[in-house]
Amino acid sequence: MTRWIAFCLLLAMCPVAFADSVGKTVAPFVLPDGKGGKVRLDDFKDRKAVVVLFLGTHCPINNSYLPRLNELQKAYAEKGVQFLAINSNHHDDLKSIQEHAAKHKITFPVLRDEAQIVADRIGAERVPEAFLLDAKGVIRYQGRIDDQFGIGYTRPAPTRKDLVEALDELLADKAISKANTEVAGCYITRAAKAPKAGAFTYTQHVSRIIQNRCQECHRPGRIGPMPLKTYEDASSWAAMIHEVVTEKRMPPWSPDPAHGAFANDRSLTKEERETLLAWINDGCPKGDEKHLPPERTYPEGWAVGTPDAIFQIPREFHVPADTPKGGIRYQYFVVPTNFKEDMWVQAVEAKPGNRAVVHHILIYIAQGTKRVRGEDGIGNGFLVAFVPGDAGVRFKEGMAKKIPKGSSLIFQMHYTPNGVAQSDRSSVGLVFAKKPPKMEMLTRAVAQNLLFIPPGAQKYRAQATSAFKKDALIYSLNPHMHLRGSAFDIGLIYPDGKKEKLLSVPKYDFNWQDTYILKEPLRVPAGTRVECIAHFDNSKNNLSNPDPTKWVRWGDQTWEEMMIGFVDYAYVEAADTK
Repeated sequence: MTRWIAFCLLLAMCPVAFADSVGKTVAPFVLPDGKGGKVRLDDFKDRKAVVVLFLGTHCPINNSYLPRLNELQKAYAEKGVQFLAINSNHHDDLKSIQEHAAKHKITFPVLRDEAQIVADRIGAERVPEAFLLDAKGVIRYQGRIDDQFGIGYTRPAPTRKDLVEALDELLADKAISKANTEVAGCYITRAAKAPKAGAFTYTQHVSRIIQNRCQECHRPGRIGPMPLKTYEDASSWAAMIHEVVTEKRMPPWSPDPAHGAFANDRSLTKEERETLLAWINDGCPKGDEKHLPPERTYPEGWAVGTPDAIFQIPREFHVPADTPKGGIRYQYFVVPTNFKEDMWVQAVEAKPGNRAVVHHILIYIAQGTKRVRGEDGIGNGFLVAFVPGDAGVRFKEGMAKKIPKGSSLIFQMHYTPNGVAQSDRSSVGLVFAKKPPKMEMLTRAVAQNLLFIPPGAQKYRAQATSAFKKDALIYSLNPHMHLRGSAFDIGLIYPDGKKEKLLSVPKYDFNWQDTYILKEPLRVPAGTRVECIAHFDNSKNNLSNPDPTKWVRWGDQTWEEMMIGFVDYAYVEAADTK
């Protein structure tokens, strides 16, 4: 995390005390608890220690820690420690704070710091951030809870329990061995003190960028942790927007722009990025509301239109509040189609029943319970995937995928707990072609399943190729690895030996397994080989690595590995054109 970037440029807008607060005495405060009462810091002056936690309602890292914090409150209450949460976010009101606390079953008081007075006084910057106060109100520790959850990674377990270490040392009357740690999380949101005008305004410039690049995910009911529908939303989250745009974490788009052009590219252009950052640096001017674009509308239900057939997994799957030891195994559900004849699919969309806990969905065509094998010998009947941000797949006119009569659909479900026990029943929608297609859309899996990744290996290389028997049109590409995957390239080797790189993902992210749709289908001659080259990081430097001390082999589960380059294509006759 590079917090200083946003700090330098947002200092004038967000007057937060960023300095180390350890050693300072916290002045008494009184804050409302959302239940009609007020809580004073002095209410706990008989405690041996008070843990003041700055929390929010939207931040995913914040929410991942809530079960842990409840456990710590229970474990340390009998040792004379009081846990106390403060919400200083501008966008969170008392009602939403209490609803969030009830949803996550928070067992300690959650208070509202509406004007960020306590946050400024104590030096809080992000959520979740912990301040450990001794019996005299002196801050003895400031920072993260531990290092299990962070930006772009989740460790199987923390390597250091920072807050617990500090608590135990304080209670044992020892010096705190590590009194300050960096916090991974979301900035505390603040009301913008916006000038009326600037080089760029929300109404005339920024609103359009957010509509086109952000709202697909950042709207109610979608995967984005906070909505970005209004000026108030965007200006409140300005510090966080500045950070993720500067670091190019958002919008999530992994390919190297030097290779390939993709129809579903959601990355910001240089101009869009500069506009957003300049708007924030100028203090988030709103502008005249008459310049606002019409509100963007989204299809209700299905992005691909009303399906002709819908298939659900046969039962609800119950996702626990917290990740169990060893993780949640992939779940597989077999759903018969009962098709009496071959069916041609023009559009298809995998739809999570509960987006809050569905990480991704892979759906395969099967005969009985066995996946359909492709002509390359390693194809496996891939139909469609869902990852956050996807809006289904619609093939070009005259192209469709075939689901043979009597087939079943296999759902591979990956669930991720988010602090609240809940259930999911996902589905897939099919839109059938109105007439038989000219070309059958096929999928091959260019895979290397002989993986033997040594312990500690930082740049393990795997390669696989697959040749087209006839002239083909390549439609889309989808690299697939698990938690140790670090980079993936897909290219072509033409019959004359010439090479062309179609896709390069230099920093593979398991959390965003995109399908990259070529802007224009690429025609290749018979004999052309698809070449996939992947690298894996099984070292301790990979923060998501389940265990850098173990050998890793091929397997379906996330703590195992895969190396597959899915390629959607169609065969064409020699006389055909694109």
